[in-house]
Amino acid sequence: MSPPPRPRRRRSRLAAALGLLLTCATALTSCGYGSRADQVPAAAQAPAGAAGAKLSAGSVTLGYFPNLTHATALVGVREGLIRRELAGTALKTTTFNAGPAEIEALNAGSVDIGFIGPSPAVNGYVKSGGRNLRIVSGSASGGVKLVVNPEKIKTLDDLKGRRIATPQLGNTQDVAFLDWIAARGWKVDAASGRGDVSVVRTNNTITPDAYRSGSVDGAWVPEPTASKLVADGAAVLLDETDLWPDKKFVITNVVVSQKFLKEHPDVVEAVLRGTVKTNEWINAHPEQAKASANAALADLTGRELEPEVIDRAWPSILVTDDPLPATLRTQSEHAVVAGLLEKPDLTGIYDLGPLNRVLGSLNKPTVTPAGTGADDQGR
Repeated sequence: MSPPPRPRRRRSRLAAALGLLLTCATALTSCGYGSRADQVPAAAQAPAGAAGAKLSAGSVTLGYFPNLTHATALVGVREGLIRRELAGTALKTTTFNAGPAEIEALNAGSVDIGFIGPSPAVNGYVKSGGRNLRIVSGSASGGVKLVVNPEKIKTLDDLKGRRIATPQLGNTQDVAFLDWIAARGWKVDAASGRGDVSVVRTNNTITPDAYRSGSVDGAWVPEPTASKLVADGAAVLLDETDLWPDKKFVITNVVVSQKFLKEHPDVVEAVLRGTVKTNEWINAHPEQAKASANAALADLTGRELEPEVIDRAWPSILVTDDPLPATLRTQSEHAVVAGLLEKPDLTGIYDLGPLNRVLGSLNKPTVTPAGTGADDQGR
């Protein structure tokens, strides 16, 4: 008679083999073998939700600009900090050169979550009657300068009669410059840009060429355009940061389609967990983050910034989870004074509930939309 079977030993050997296989797989992942895990900051390693639970959307599309003022997106996407929070949800990205185009994409549903300046966010919200977007987080403060030809303009008074570029009619920098002009008692027609100072709306990508050709005498622009002009011989005449209390003002917010927020709040929260961890990593590792942002710009534009440009630009940008809502209200008031916007009702523009849940889970201070009339900080 043959000996009886020994199923317990066979099952135990099988369990041991499976355990070894799982251990090896984990080791390979943590070592980065066949992956970018070894290049991803430690803060990125934990997936969203409990044990990386599956989220409600198959994919999410993120929109942003190839600008240093969108550093959270540049670094968060490149380093995998945002993707790692999405579990099985695919992260898709697309870039823009102007706020209105991104707002159109958000309205059309081709972008779900976007990084964008305060003026286009307010304009998009107001023009839709408050139906198309919500601001769900801050992203960056600062990074805007008035740079000029030092041979023609030596003091602020010398700007009168000169041609100064801004990126676009009604964009955040355009509104800020128009308000600054008005505060000095000078007159400029906002629509045409003609007046005591000629405001020349010029795409940031061609502003350096316009400066070199002499068709503009300076520019009120975000980074890295400001530092590109300095590399071409311009001088910084004014840093917009100096005009604001506490030297902080919102330059980039995170916005989300209301439809996407309603249908996929877990995905929005996962993306925000990624942006919060990205900002934390940027602030803790500024040199590594600067190199990552520059590499991302090279991927998106085909060319990285020269060291003299990025080294000058990078320190002027502060990444922050706080949307600095009081400064958004002030910026919208500037647009009203300039005649570019009727007095807006900003009630409801913020939904900081998802961000505050993320901040609370990470033991960070929460934020509020105080100062805007918004009423939905804890939704």
